[in-house]
Amino acid sequence: MSTIRPPQQERSEGRPDPAVGPGAPVDPVRWPDVARVPRAPVRGRAARLLAEHAFARLPIRVRTPAGPLPAGGGPEAPLLDLHRPADFYARLGAAGLIGFGESRMAGDWSSPEPVRLLTVLAEHYSDLAPRPLLPLRHAVLPRRSGRDDNTRDGARRNIRHHYDRSNELFALFLDATMTYSAALFDDGSGAAGGRAAQAGPAELAEAQRRKIDRLLDRTRVGEGTRVLEIGTGWGELAVRAARRGAQVTSVTLSAEQRAWAAQRALRAGVADRTDIRLCDYRQVTGSYDAVLSVEMIEAVGERYWPVYATALDRLTAPGGRVGLQAITMEDSLMRASRGSYTWMHKYIFPGGLIPSVPAIEEQLRTRTALRITDRHAFGGDYAETLRIWRASFEAADAQVAELGFDPVFRTMWSFYLAYCEAGFRAGMIDVEQITMERD
Repeated sequence: MSTIRPPQQERSEGRPDPAVGPGAPVDPVRWPDVARVPRAPVRGRAARLLAEHAFARLPIRVRTPAGPLPAGGGPEAPLLDLHRPADFYARLGAAGLIGFGESRMAGDWSSPEPVRLLTVLAEHYSDLAPRPLLPLRHAVLPRRSGRDDNTRDGARRNIRHHYDRSNELFALFLDATMTYSAALFDDGSGAAGGRAAQAGPAELAEAQRRKIDRLLDRTRVGEGTRVLEIGTGWGELAVRAARRGAQVTSVTLSAEQRAWAAQRALRAGVADRTDIRLCDYRQVTGSYDAVLSVEMIEAVGERYWPVYATALDRLTAPGGRVGLQAITMEDSLMRASRGSYTWMHKYIFPGGLIPSVPAIEEQLRTRTALRITDRHAFGGDYAETLRIWRASFEAADAQVAELGFDPVFRTMWSFYLAYCEAGFRAGMIDVEQITMERD
């Protein structure tokens, strides 16, 4: 098993990124589509032609057992190491980017610098296929079905899929605050770029508290404030709000998170000011001075955006405030990809869709009396947050294995964190704190 590499070894090309290497066994029951290489000879040949066409133009290097392939990058460019090219092309041809992720889980390819490689691919996403073929992507790539729809039962199932794996798993790579969302490494002045790049878990914990405090400040949470939190996480925001003297109601669909957060409030001495419920946001009643929701809207699903916006409006008292933290993407990209079924849906976050800011604004304008009073984007801070998470996760490889997570899972999770970091570094996705007031 590999562990996190020291910075000076990051460019070493002698070993794949964690944790599955070529030839590693894959449990066919747990991972059927990773263990099985699809039989797609025509699509596989087409994928090979398209991929090699893209390699020749991209600023990367590509290596195979038979030798390097023509590629557009120089000696310092990130490396794509194709250990099993035929399997890689078969998966890519059969399932597009789902196949790309599954081929990494299977050990068909690796990279000593996965974030650099994935950032290049993200930056050149629209150039990966010849332009005349772009309209065909929707015809040949997987599309969403209704099986992951966020009905009340579906939302509980989707949340359990991700968050109820194990509190101990998340504790191995999150910081001391157990906060699973973007940290804020500066106060908005833009002066923390160098500090963030050198940050570790201790600095991350400080940055997480800074992020939460900014949201509490913008929504004027203080003594006697009635607060509703939609999406509890592991309780850091609820505890910090209660310590300010607020009366906090926090709702989650994760039984694991609820148990952890309730114990945390008890240990912090604020259990009398926190009510942490296993409850769908659609079932919440009451009127609150501040409604807070950190990176929850991404899991709502487009079909339920109107319901979510209406709930924010219904639950916010006249003159009250709403504080959202939301991952966002550019509007045209969101609309182009809204019907796609992706590797992230299949393995990480079923049922979700990252909104655009215009999509959020449209829901607020048409369904609520809420008006935006403040916006702060800090996608670069999310990239650094993810960098620290991935370093901590890979350093804890042995402990993750002791929890019962096999090499395929560990490879999948490391790839997920690298994939997300690359998205923020390439600017494909961003994160914002959006503050609103109800007239």
